[in-house]
Amino acid sequence: MDTDSVRLFVLAAEKLNISAAGRALGMAPAVASARLAKLERTLGADLLHRSTRKVALSLEGSEFLPYAREMLAQESAARAALGLSSATVSGTLRFAAPSSFAQLYIAPLLPDFLEQYPGISLDLRFSDAQFDLIEGSFDLALRSAALADSSLKARKLADDDRILCASPAYLERRGTPRHPDDLATHQLIGFRDQSTRQLSGRDGRTGQFDPSGAGCRLVVDDGLSQKIATIAGAGISMNSLWSVSRDLAEGSLVRVLPDYDIDEDVALWLVYPKSNVLTAKVRAFIDFLLAEVGGVPPWVAA
Repeated sequence: MDTDSVRLFVLAAEKLNISAAGRALGMAPAVASARLAKLERTLGADLLHRSTRKVALSLEGSEFLPYAREMLAQESAARAALGLSSATVSGTLRFAAPSSFAQLYIAPLLPDFLEQYPGISLDLRFSDAQFDLIEGSFDLALRSAALADSSLKARKLADDDRILCASPAYLERRGTPRHPDDLATHQLIGFRDQSTRQLSGRDGRTGQFDPSGAGCRLVVDDGLSQKIATIAGAGISMNSLWSVSRDLAEGSLVRVLPDYDIDEDVALWLVYPKSNVLTAKVRAFIDFLLAEVGGVPPWVAA
């Protein structure tokens, strides 16, 4: 089956316009119509309903469309496996990531990626809300959690170590905790849906970081806002090391209970739907992020 004709059908189905789909592939309208007609004869089914006023998917076309997209994805993956040059990698990549991390470590890298891969366009969703990859038709997402969804595949980007922080002004005003039990008398900042975290001391002592149990008066659902409030002296919060490393170095934040580690195995994962073929554009972006952020990440190297 001619994959160029399949590609034309997919574009026509998305645009509901055969002429526009043909122009996107450098075909005259008459040529595009003839190619689609030939594909329909090959398949023995009408994929599109045509009238003088509009184009619509037929029932057979709707059933064939996901297979057509999979054929194109398989072709792209095969080309990537053969090591074709970055100039041949093309398409729009839909990528979702937490806003705070993306602003610090992904957005500054985007010009370099776009220069390396001139055929790729990026459709980005930077938000602390977690999107459904399959329903949202995302090619790739960054998640910071223990991976539990069996419908997803993942590549580890980096560890996501968490620490407790406060501003110097807050600690001067309220005192510095020496043991987790001391947190009960402090102002704790909670994050949306945050559960109790166990703390393990290097001397064998244990404790908890439990904002709800301490009568937390400030709960936020955005990582950057939580950090800003902490710097402003609102209390003690738990933060990812990548988020606060620069603030610790500058002295606007101080680590609280530095001899205690937070007991959780959390990492930054690049995830994609298990049903999807790892296309050339997705492979290119994963490899780029692993090279720039993985290994010894910039917040550790600094």
